[in-house]
Amino acid sequence: MTALAFLALMILGVPVFAVLVLSSVVYVASSGHGALFDNLLVQLNGGIGNFSLLAIPLFIIAGELMNECGITTRLIALSRVLVGSVRGGLAYVNILANAMMAAIIGSAIAQTAVMTRIMVPEMERAGYPKADAAAMTCAGGLLGPIIPPSMPLIIFAVLAQVPVADMLIAGLVPGLIMAASFLVLAGIIGFRRNYPRSEAYARAEALRVVIRALPALLVPLAIVATIVGGFGSPTEAAASAALVAILIGAFVYRELDLRRLPEVLERAGRNTAMVLAIVAASAVFGWVIIYGRMPARLAELLTGLTDDKYIFLLIIMLALLVLGTLIDGIAALIITVPILLPIATGVYGLDPVHLGIVVTLTLVVGLLTPPVGAALYVASGISGVRPIPLFRAVLPYIGASVALLLVLCFLPVLSTVLIR
Repeated sequence: MTALAFLALMILGVPVFAVLVLSSVVYVASSGHGALFDNLLVQLNGGIGNFSLLAIPLFIIAGELMNECGITTRLIALSRVLVGSVRGGLAYVNILANAMMAAIIGSAIAQTAVMTRIMVPEMERAGYPKADAAAMTCAGGLLGPIIPPSMPLIIFAVLAQVPVADMLIAGLVPGLIMAASFLVLAGIIGFRRNYPRSEAYARAEALRVVIRALPALLVPLAIVATIVGGFGSPTEAAASAALVAILIGAFVYRELDLRRLPEVLERAGRNTAMVLAIVAASAVFGWVIIYGRMPARLAELLTGLTDDKYIFLLIIMLALLVLGTLIDGIAALIITVPILLPIATGVYGLDPVHLGIVVTLTLVVGLLTPPVGAALYVASGISGVRPIPLFRAVLPYIGASVALLLVLCFLPVLSTVLIR
């Protein structure tokens, strides 16, 4: 009954947080234990009672401030200086700028929206095929949920009850490897399709661009240094990043109008509410899943198929790749982690941090694949490229992401090297 209610609500397009809560209500109602209704509100409230979740609105605020005060454009200009005059230079700039933005925004959808507005028109004017420009941009957006800070990794850490800092640091190496693979891929595609050569800055102008960009680099550096250096929690890193963004935007670049802060905070509040509503609902749904002994039943099924942890991971990856094409990544993460975590750690002995990186990256790939493919449709809507041609153009980047997934599956050290 619960599964049918869940599927019916998803097909009807009911918001994810409502699907989770209503499915839980259906389970309790059909269980015959009316007293369980008292626990629903307790679980709903407890789902957002974790202090670590405070990092989410603070990182969202930092990202909004970055866009408001011109830091984004300066990071892109810095990327152009670093790339220089090479064939397909704007393609490299696109990926590099996305990697820098990933260290600030932490959301693939938000990053794709921002970068598509900036990079696609510029690349099109320079002679790049519009579909290729949009494909690189939305592929680069995948770095947002992997390179710290990352909302999906924060949510996984809270669900799995592992240190948030460990999860965020664990995403750094896989994120950099993904960025490097995208750079190599963009170079290969650019060589084969004869992308235009970018113009190099004169030495004096390049120096001015670097000097102007140095204050902008303080925001991602404040985040990464605080978390990796152990100077503070991710929540404190997010707060310091938001403060640094305000100071730089208002007093260094002088592009942030402090009178617009209420509008910025309102946008951040709306985005935060959407994320935390799903997190709260997931606590209820996760409680129902555990009460119904679903992890134990699934464990019996999987152990009957294989006792090898890597085969188990491959099965999970395949299932999540399919699930990611149908359900939003954060929603899928919230639904699956309470089911998979006890099996992965208790039966197969997997490191929860390693599992978190594999699961998160697998679901992130779904952001580029129809029929849901949120990042794909955001890039399509903003750039004007139809979804099917855009999907064809982004397929090589999906292939590179899946290849990285396989490497991460069999080499867990890549996920844990910085924390173990």
